[in-house]
Amino acid sequence: MTASTTPRPTAARSRLAAAGAIAVAGTLLLTGCGDQRDKTTTGNGAESARGSDAPLYGKLPKRIQDSKLLKVGSDIAYPPVEFKKDGKTVGIDPDIAAALGKQLGVKVEFNNGTFDALLTGLRSKRYDIAMSAMTDTKDRQEGIDPKTKKKVAEGVDFVDYFNAGVSIYTKKGDTKDIKGWEDLCGKKIAVQRGTVSHDLAKSQSEKCEKDDKDAIGIEAFDTDLEAQTRLKASGVDAVSSDFPVAAYAVKTSGGGNDFETVGEQVEAAPYGIAVSKENTQLRDALREALEAIIKNGEYEKVVKTWGVDAGAVKEAKINGGS
Repeated sequence: MTASTTPRPTAARSRLAAAGAIAVAGTLLLTGCGDQRDKTTTGNGAESARGSDAPLYGKLPKRIQDSKLLKVGSDIAYPPVEFKKDGKTVGIDPDIAAALGKQLGVKVEFNNGTFDALLTGLRSKRYDIAMSAMTDTKDRQEGIDPKTKKKVAEGVDFVDYFNAGVSIYTKKGDTKDIKGWEDLCGKKIAVQRGTVSHDLAKSQSEKCEKDDKDAIGIEAFDTDLEAQTRLKASGVDAVSSDFPVAAYAVKTSGGGNDFETVGEQVEAAPYGIAVSKENTQLRDALREALEAIIKNGEYEKVVKTWGVDAGAVKEAKINGGS
């Protein structure tokens, strides 16, 4: 989910660099980011929790070695990145996390929480990591409020594992002449709270007013699915979300008859696995695990399965966001 530095973390769901930097294939095969009301362990326990037999088990902090469990904070309502299907947590993030768990010799447990509270949960040690389509931004790395540019919390480190931009979509056949962000002045848009889309909407609204145009009516929701429901009910003119999520909604909602994408995706930037700056050992172990699954082909298999290989990374980087 692209997000910012104050809780959902503001700027993936967050802010990114330039339009069209990636074009995740529109042919998403995909299927599919609240306080923890349920916990899901990814992968086959016997296969993924091999302990000291796993290639990178020895790289982990002793606490995680002892528990053989990696707790993940995630907003599990963001298909196709992470979502519930038949009572199970599925999607791009859970599949990548399961592959990482095999390299590390641990089970990976996804804990559901609202996006804008994930970094708070990470800082309070409720989670070991946060993995939820969260855009890696300098603001989040440094704990900076993207609007005031003041430090409001401890920053985090990111292990970057995917690239995505932000898209706008409308009701199908009723675009309200919206072709891009500059066309939203005087219109209403729904977004997920604390995401890059939320930040972009606020920034664009300020530009509208500076140009003597009407501000954008912004409605922020806890989940992207709530924003979609608002659009279906004609309560807003458009929704903005990360490109993989927007493409999935356009492809699947109402059998493909509810929504259409307008304009090009913008703000392309990396999704990152958030880790406390105090936990450099875990951060480095995750980076090595990601590098390993990129090299052995497991990573490629996941992104191709979900039809998002255009957003794949070629190497594991730390804090590559800008």
